[in-house]
Amino acid sequence: MRWWFAGLAFAALAPAAGGAAPLRIVSLAPNLTELAYAAGAGGTLVGTVEYSDFPAAARALPRVGDAWRVDPERVLALRPDLVLAWPSGTPGGTVTRLESLGLRVVSIPTYRLADVATALRTIGRIAGTSAVAEASAAAFDAGIRRLRAEHAGVPRVSVFVEIDDEPLYTVNGKHVISEVVELCGGRNVFAELPQLAPPVALEAVLARDPQVILSADDTIADPQALWRRWTGLAAVRDGAIYPMSSDTLTRATPRLADGARQVCAALDDARAKRAARAGRAGQAR
Repeated sequence: MRWWFAGLAFAALAPAAGGAAPLRIVSLAPNLTELAYAAGAGGTLVGTVEYSDFPAAARALPRVGDAWRVDPERVLALRPDLVLAWPSGTPGGTVTRLESLGLRVVSIPTYRLADVATALRTIGRIAGTSAVAEASAAAFDAGIRRLRAEHAGVPRVSVFVEIDDEPLYTVNGKHVISEVVELCGGRNVFAELPQLAPPVALEAVLARDPQVILSADDTIADPQALWRRWTGLAAVRDGAIYPMSSDTLTRATPRLADGARQVCAALDDARAKRAARAGRAGQAR
């Protein structure tokens, strides 16, 4: 059976007591690996997937594939007591195969900001590290609440989130990045698209004329230079094009609070630039 996190039988998954062998966990996504460390459960991890590079200790863990292609036999060879799966990326077939091999699979959703704290607490309960997990979750929640309070009622700006440039990809309104944009007083110009991370045409971006462009594609050395040629864009006119750290913004982990602060700072700067331009225009009249 699939062990969805909301209905876990925690007693059955609790860490061994006394002199019994410690819990062994395999993580099937980089963000879940990072969450495990943040929850104080890094010592229980015996395997993970490619791109699990934070914290540094995660780089030494054996690899069983990547977030989308997992080798079940390599997972089985690590003799895990349970496997952490990511509903947004781990294929359903992989989960079914692992369960057919007799492995316990715990799915940890991270669709929204609130899910980060929930995931930390869940992993902490499983691994017996609830004190550390609770501290991490509380700090994350407090940081998000602070940003929400600081940006309540600020003038809204329209935002295009670029997560890849070739081809051009963005996020829809259900993605956690879009929630961050809203938290900071922004409006995702592609919020209504059905896919979580849809491709978009350049012409569509130009037509929606975003006031701010956030580039979370770390392969772009200078996102301002990339967009500068489109002088008709409001974001170009105001110089409101900002590079974002991909890992801190795209991974639903405690570092997402840092990513949210970066987004809020960018949108605050864009609002200031728009206000200054409007002031200059008023003086010219």
